[in-house]
Amino acid sequence: MDVVRHIATCARRFIAPVLTLGNFDGVHCGHQAILQRVVDAARTRGGEAVAITFHPHPVAVLRPEQAPPLISSLRDRIGLLAATGIDVLVLQHFTAAFATLSAESFVERFIVEGIGASRVVVGHKVSFGQARRGDAALLEALGARFGFAVEVVGPIRVDGHDVSSSAVRRAIAAGDVRLAAALLGRPHRLRGVVVRGRQRGAAIGFPTANIRVRAGMWPPDGVYAVRVRRGEQWLGGVASIGTNPTFGDVPRTLEVYIFDFDANVYGERLMVAFVERLRDEVAFPSVEALVAQIARDAAAARAILTRT
Repeated sequence: MDVVRHIATCARRFIAPVLTLGNFDGVHCGHQAILQRVVDAARTRGGEAVAITFHPHPVAVLRPEQAPPLISSLRDRIGLLAATGIDVLVLQHFTAAFATLSAESFVERFIVEGIGASRVVVGHKVSFGQARRGDAALLEALGARFGFAVEVVGPIRVDGHDVSSSAVRRAIAAGDVRLAAALLGRPHRLRGVVVRGRQRGAAIGFPTANIRVRAGMWPPDGVYAVRVRRGEQWLGGVASIGTNPTFGDVPRTLEVYIFDFDANVYGERLMVAFVERLRDEVAFPSVEALVAQIARDAAAARAILTRT
């Protein structure tokens, strides 16, 4: 997948482009349905599948105090978009000045002149242009004026839920990682570098990888059955998010005990995929009580991962 930063300064020529646009935070099942339609239409026409996305999130620029937590890092979003078969990603820098562009001007300058789209596929709740005045109906009207076809997709429902980035965020915030996985089409995941912790896990027989996460939405504090990706290898494990109240720690951490694994992973990047929430984080009366509970957590996680 080619990544184009700022269409206004791009000299690239697009081949019979079929286009979509959106923030695509999480690249959830709804996004995937739209992106699949773009790819299918592009392949049918012998053209390129093109997506425009925005960074930072528009709300983070216009109303930073109301900015939603991002489900995925930009790096993961790009990787997930590439995996759908999109040929070209236009990564448009979102600024306060860009936000003043009217919906009509955005379509003319970006979709018509910049990309030359023959077909545009969007979600039913698409919004674009100044004050988000552009919607699917306006896009269809502008398509008739400028000569591109418009296809509107959705709503997409999974397990009785309308799929949206907001719905995914609500599920993650509630610790319902199973629902989040259903909406995303895969488990929610965080990625980070393994750093040195306090070495308590190794001392009590459950060595953990302490993962420093820079971006992405954390589930609430608690214990989770997880899968950990190291390179191309997936490993089972149990993860703890929180402050280790038994020991009175302050920093919030993500620690993972990986089953049947003893390699040195300091400095490596690992991905943690959340499969199921096991319990809340609690303070134990003794280290012995904590060890016993970790053993039960590990057994529960192994059982879940075996059948999932």
